Amino acid sequence: MKNITKLIVAGAIFLSASLSFAQNENNPWAVTIGVNAIDLYPVGEPDQGLGEYFDEFFNVDHYNLLAAPSRFEVGYYVGDGIVASGNFSINQIDQVGDTSIDDISYYALGGGLKYNINELWNSQSVFSPYLGVGGSYQWLDDEGFGTFNGTFGFDVLITENIAANVGTTYKHAFEDANPKHWQHTVGLKLLWGATDTDGDGIIDKNDKCPETPGKEEFMGCPDSDDDGIQDSQDDCPYAAGTPENNGCPDTDGDGVLDKDDKCPEVAGKAELMGCPDGDNDGVADGDDECPTVAGLAKFNGCPDTDGDGIQDSEDECPNEAGIAELNGCPRPALPPQEVQAQLNEYARTILFDTGKATIKAESAQTLADITAILNKYPEAKFSIDGHTDSVGSARYNERLSDDRALSVKTYLVENGINEFRLSSQGYGESKPVADNSTAAGRAQNRRVEINLVK
Repeated sequence: MKNITKLIVAGAIFLSASLSFAQNENNPWAVTIGVNAIDLYPVGEPDQGLGEYFDEFFNVDHYNLLAAPSRFEVGYYVGDGIVASGNFSINQIDQVGDTSIDDISYYALGGGLKYNINELWNSQSVFSPYLGVGGSYQWLDDEGFGTFNGTFGFDVLITENIAANVGTTYKHAFEDANPKHWQHTVGLKLLWGATDTDGDGIIDKNDKCPETPGKEEFMGCPDSDDDGIQDSQDDCPYAAGTPENNGCPDTDGDGVLDKDDKCPEVAGKAELMGCPDGDNDGVADGDDECPTVAGLAKFNGCPDTDGDGIQDSEDECPNEAGIAELNGCPRPALPPQEVQAQLNEYARTILFDTGKATIKAESAQTLADITAILNKYPEAKFSIDGHTDSVGSARYNERLSDDRALSVKTYLVENGINEFRLSSQGYGESKPVADNSTAAGRAQNRRVEINLVK
């Protein structure tokens, strides 16, 4: 019977399981009651007739087992996977390795810290291995000595507050005269101290939301809007909705949820974030300055009938494409006769340095006015004609008039007029418009003309 019991103990020490459990903040207190077996053989002293470390570790014939409840332990979870514990055990030694000896009583009082290995990967498994360090004081009959202890063990949950405990501890004596030894233990661990932090009637161990009051059907998690969808799965936890909308309401029934609907009480279109568009122009009525007439977004919903980029309300020719500087009306292809006359009136007042083709500074405004007129008729082409009086040789006058016409063309090109719209030529004294025999006539003959090329 004794050997059978030893086999059970040895097998339990290295049991593996697929369950999971851990003493933790939900059950901080634990009391373990069990049996213990003392083995003095595999302690690294072969010259003393004892084995190397772990030599014949599973040889249960070396075990000194006291089958009655002989070990008691109290533990408290201090946090971060660490349990502080104290223990007391008794036994009877009658075997040292293969050698039988007279019975020696064994008493031990110890304590230490244990670390739940599952804490390393934040596992909640009910198979809960641990490592421990600590110390104890032993008495063999009347002789006492201290040891430094290292422990490995595991817990396996049986019921909600009861676990099976299996462990083995190596006890290293501080003095060589005292025996090193192993103590193997098997017992039942009773857990208590479960808390209900949020006071919702579900203990923290079983509460998925332990710090927030919740409902039993949601394992302690809240449903703030009472729509039957717990807050963590509810896209609108504070506004009652429907499951098909993930807990969100759609007050106007337009298929756009209130949380995304800019007009939640008026049915509208999804592309306009739930707002209506009465004229179907793609601009929501609230942003549409012409909500009853289809228009363009860039004009805030107002139309541009002729498509010239000028909205009808600002277009003086709304049915005929035009340009902005003419308030939406088209630019004439050719300048009218009065504009041609205005050009030549300006051109005749262009002043040059005497006997030269350089334009005087006081003619700058005149040339700016000419440039403005030419810009109004971008499709029209013009010739710039230079003329002189009869003073001087005909050859000199022709060259001077040609240079002056070219100077005017160059100025206009440099100020933005396309050079391919302009040509220049000098006619010298060959085309007088007045009598060269008088000073007044000669003044009229010294001129520049800008004429439309037809």
